[in-house]
Amino acid sequence: MGISGTSADLTPTDGPLTGFTVGVTAARRREELVALLTRCGARVVKAPALRILPLEDDGALRRATERCLSAPLDYVVATTGVGWRGWMSAAEGWGHGAALAAACRGAAVLSRGRKATGAVRASGLDETYAPESEATGELLTWLLARPLAGRRIAVQEHGLPLTAFTAALRERGAEVVPVPVYRWAPPEDPGPVRRLVEQTVRREVHALTFTSAPAVTALLEIAAADGLRERLLEAMAADVLPVCVGPVCARPLLDAGLPAVWPGRGRLGALVRTLTETLPAHGRRTLDLGDRTLVLQGNALLADGTSHWLSPKGAALLRALADKPGWVLSRAELLRRAWPDTPADEHAVETAIARLRTSLGPHGKLIRTVPKRGYRLAVP
Repeated sequence: MGISGTSADLTPTDGPLTGFTVGVTAARRREELVALLTRCGARVVKAPALRILPLEDDGALRRATERCLSAPLDYVVATTGVGWRGWMSAAEGWGHGAALAAACRGAAVLSRGRKATGAVRASGLDETYAPESEATGELLTWLLARPLAGRRIAVQEHGLPLTAFTAALRERGAEVVPVPVYRWAPPEDPGPVRRLVEQTVRREVHALTFTSAPAVTALLEIAAADGLRERLLEAMAADVLPVCVGPVCARPLLDAGLPAVWPGRGRLGALVRTLTETLPAHGRRTLDLGDRTLVLQGNALLADGTSHWLSPKGAALLRALADKPGWVLSRAELLRRAWPDTPADEHAVETAIARLRTSLGPHGKLIRTVPKRGYRLAVP
């Protein structure tokens, strides 16, 4: 059965994420991430929280570059790999490539993280300092420990102006040249990300992936605008696993008091690997029937080498029954578990149970009706 409101264009195959629905908030390299998740068996909800807005006119970037070349630079800060490469490429196109490389070579280059460091080295330069934490704050601490009065510092921005960062440098007497390579903007169509918020609140997705801190902030702001921020936070704190590409990306979640996981290396492949290692343990139920074992994973029942995909409501009902195998759960209890935020009556439980039995095929007989009391999962 499909998931209402999803935009998964690829058909998932059985894999470690079979049964799970994963929200993808990335704009850049989104299709690559979707393909990786789908190959692992996940269903994907594509809902970019932001879009990268190239400068309509390269005028601002060109003026910043020319300002960098107007006098020697003392420090150059590289904050992202894609931003650094974009800057070098644009300068080359204007005929300033060699001059900009020479200006950076005569300065101390600071890079934030492995991607930025790799881009700096690929342009023929060496970094003077790169913090292990990949945190902008450590770059600032390093700079503030040095005399900055009269020093010229170029700061390559990454999507949003680094207002506090540049202000702290200027307070110490430095001349700061912000270099705006690209900016974040709201998505052209906010519908998918708003639907993702609603699906998260209803627990119809099992994990959310983030590849940038601005995307986390944007998702929280969109939820707040729709009056769903607190319920979104509750869902991510309890049932929906947030997975980030790195600790810098996770900072807005940690600041909101939410748990988050991230890989040791800030790569999409590592992010997906972390998800495959973490999510199954986060949302799996195992049923021992004596002669065989059934696994309820996300919205799928894995049995006898076959995956039976269920509707979110059907999976919620089966999960409630699996939490207390053999126990009778009343219709009222099942209604509370599967429809926590949606008005419904006990007739909805009967209808959903009937559909669940059909979806489970031969395993549907495991769900037994106990007259006048409710339903139970028949296990030894």
